[in-house]
Amino acid sequence: MTSPTAIWDSIQTLLNNTGFAVLATENAGQPHTSLIAITPLDAGKRLVFATYRNTRKFTNLMQNQRVSMLMDGRSRTGSSGAAEGFILSAVGRAQEINVVTQPLRLGAHLQKHPDLATFLQAADCVLLEVVVEAYQLVRGIDDVSWWRVDDRKQ
Repeated sequence: MTSPTAIWDSIQTLLNNTGFAVLATENAGQPHTSLIAITPLDAGKRLVFATYRNTRKFTNLMQNQRVSMLMDGRSRTGSSGAAEGFILSAVGRAQEINVVTQPLRLGAHLQKHPDLATFLQAADCVLLEVVVEAYQLVRGIDDVSWWRVDDRKQ
């Protein structure tokens, strides 16, 4: 059995090494997914991303802030091509970040994704963050665990 510390370390490593996630939103019963560039902050308690205001993603978030984000921590290894690693989902609430009062979040996102500088400076671009409540770690079909962020000892 893997220790909770080792699992949190694995989650942190994935968050720090991945640049992208699939964001799932919902509005009036209609699900929607989007590939987004993410930046983890506060030891994974917050996941920052950006979008344009005139997107379905943003419209959905204004109606329902509950989201799920999926990150792939698997890699193909060996001659069989079997996947090793895990899939990570984050569940939480999205909220808009005021870039005037939170320049550190914008700076961190730009540092991780410098290629997004023009996009992030666009007048209709909005910076958001998901305040993560829990992570679901999937290492196999019968190996699924939930990890609440508030339960994690600092």
